[in-house]
Amino acid sequence: MKSVLVSAVALIDVEGRILLAQRPEGKAMAGLWEFPGGKVEVGETPEAALIRELREELAIDTWASCLAPLTFASHQYDDFHLLMPLFACRKWEGIPVAQEGQKLAWVRAQDLREYPMPAADLPLIPILRDWL
Repeated sequence: MKSVLVSAVALIDVEGRILLAQRPEGKAMAGLWEFPGGKVEVGETPEAALIRELREELAIDTWASCLAPLTFASHQYDDFHLLMPLFACRKWEGIPVAQEGQKLAWVRAQDLREYPMPAADLPLIPILRDWL
């Protein structure tokens, strides 16, 4: 069984809301909401992957020193095993703007369950709710 390492981030604004992105049509799990991030490439750290992905997907910049490890997800899908560290980030430059046609939503932690998410993301919700 193949393992996939994906790095994700809970971007938290000054009002304590978390940014979610909706997977666009044509991608696996299209229509589901997720935390921004993406696959960690060979030779890349999870932090470097997030910095790259945030620039590519949302046109914002952040730094490794602003990415605080929060928790992780370990989930078995039908064809691969996902390992996903989740970081919290409260400081970045720029305003998040979807670069890949995805919808974005700023959501309060207690409202995260109202957004359909991939199975791997669901156990992260109570952790975020308790942490914020």
